[in-house]
Amino acid sequence: MQLPQDLHIHTTWSDSDSSVVPEQTIALIAAVGHARVRGISDHFEMIDTRWDDYRAEVQAAGLRVGMEVNGHEWVPAALDADCDYRIYHCWDRDADYRALEHLLATGQPVIVAHPHALGTDLDRVPPECLVEINNRYIWRCDWQAEYGPYVDRFRFVISSDAHQPNWLNQTIARHAAAELGIAETLLFDD
Repeated sequence: MQLPQDLHIHTTWSDSDSSVVPEQTIALIAAVGHARVRGISDHFEMIDTRWDDYRAEVQAAGLRVGMEVNGHEWVPAALDADCDYRIYHCWDRDADYRALEHLLATGQPVIVAHPHALGTDLDRVPPECLVEINNRYIWRCDWQAEYGPYVDRFRFVISSDAHQPNWLNQTIARHAAAELGIAETLLFDD
């Protein structure tokens, strides 16, 4: 069964991430076709000096161009990089919450990544942001307690956060979303 979308996928471009295996290439993600809409969102701090080459390879494969921005320190540089969407690590720091406003000002989707794993206070996140439920981390929390109070405040996306080919699924994340009564927000047409 093909998933509707998966926008949180890492590849070998995230070359300093020890979870990414050599087989996790852009070409493989394009060939597998596990979701109708696929986006690559490698760690921006690992690709910022190679951004144009990265973007060109992702686009040539017919995939959406994203990035994962690790906190406010990387936001100024990330704002200069042309992409379709940004996934953001919002740590529980005042500067990280303020940086969300700068990201939202671009008009492009801003997805707050695995907030329970980063200690993000969702009460401080602007409701214009999307919140991610991903397969890599959702099982590590009581999703009813962590996300239940926010189902009416945010729109949600479901992602794999795949670093390896065998992670290209969303089974647990989709189960949690169903239990929470969350309807996934689809960001792009196929």
